Amino acid sequence: MGTSQQRVQATAVSGHLPVRGIYVSGWVAGSKHRLDRLIQLVDKTDLNAMVIDVKNDYGQLTYHSSLPVVKAIGADRHVAISDIKGLLHKLKAKNIYVIGRIVTFKDPLYAKKHPAMALQKRGGGVWRDAQGKAWLDPFQQQVRTYNTAIAEEAAAIGFDEVQFDYVRFPDNGSKVDREVSYHNTQGRSKPQIISSFLREARGPIHAKGARVSADVFGLVTSSTNDMGIGQSWRGVSGAVDVISPMTYPSHYSTGMYGVKQPDLSPYAIIRHALTDAQHRNAVMRSGNASTAAIRPWLQSFTARWVHPHQTYGAEQVNKQVQAARDLGIREFLLWSSNCKYDYHS
Repeated sequence: MGTSQQRVQATAVSGHLPVRGIYVSGWVAGSKHRLDRLIQLVDKTDLNAMVIDVKNDYGQLTYHSSLPVVKAIGADRHVAISDIKGLLHKLKAKNIYVIGRIVTFKDPLYAKKHPAMALQKRGGGVWRDAQGKAWLDPFQQQVRTYNTAIAEEAAAIGFDEVQFDYVRFPDNGSKVDREVSYHNTQGRSKPQIISSFLREARGPIHAKGARVSADVFGLVTSSTNDMGIGQSWRGVSGAVDVISPMTYPSHYSTGMYGVKQPDLSPYAIIRHALTDAQHRNAVMRSGNASTAAIRPWLQSFTARWVHPHQTYGAEQVNKQVQAARDLGIREFLLWSSNCKYDYHS
């Protein structure tokens, strides 16, 4: 089926194999037993990539860093992966393309250690989201430099690609705008600062031999504005090598794209969302702008909180893959927060 040997041959022929990957948390990557089970899944399917946490949702690095800025705040004090170079060597020996995921501006640890770098309430003090989490202020140069340094290190260690997740402002943007005083001394817009961060980071990451990708909300493929979070299709697609809209059917509201129950209609949702994404790129290219390759995140989890919902097993996952393939999009990533996948190619 999708053996390592076939992957090597395909790479040799195409120069760059379409990336088909799964999300692997730092804790799972650091567990030999659980990682080996996922390697077996890759071995017996057409999967060929893993997205592994570099900096997680808590602001912790998953392995020992050599960066003084990381050491200074203890961000690598509790590592999940004891031997990162050994891990990368093991995966590359299997011809697995390795992507390092960096949770960018949602970083409670850095905000705790450097409160002046967090989003600030208009009345003073650190602003927090509905879950009580602090976010960093993307307008602060120090915040952007910190994340770029981590990305550079990941590229230098040997990750094939660096993926920026949460490369945005908090959602519910208009409410956040009413509550937050941004450190925006140059009068730039949210989409401008997100795009410029990605462009700034791209050079040094490329210099270390890695590609750059960014995750965006699924609705960014179809929205005419930045959704209040600083993510516009044009701003992100023009700044990275790969753009990954999180097109999970369960995350779309009733009636979106004329689909009454999105979670029950995975093919239709993915087809509509990615058609819009392709159209966006086509419009950009018609104006001679460069565009990123489209590699969607697909739903590989069951959204029990959605009514009605269905269990997402191999059939539901494959319907999403097929929708992308029918549009000529051969790359995808599967998301499951607990890193359990039901997938057959």
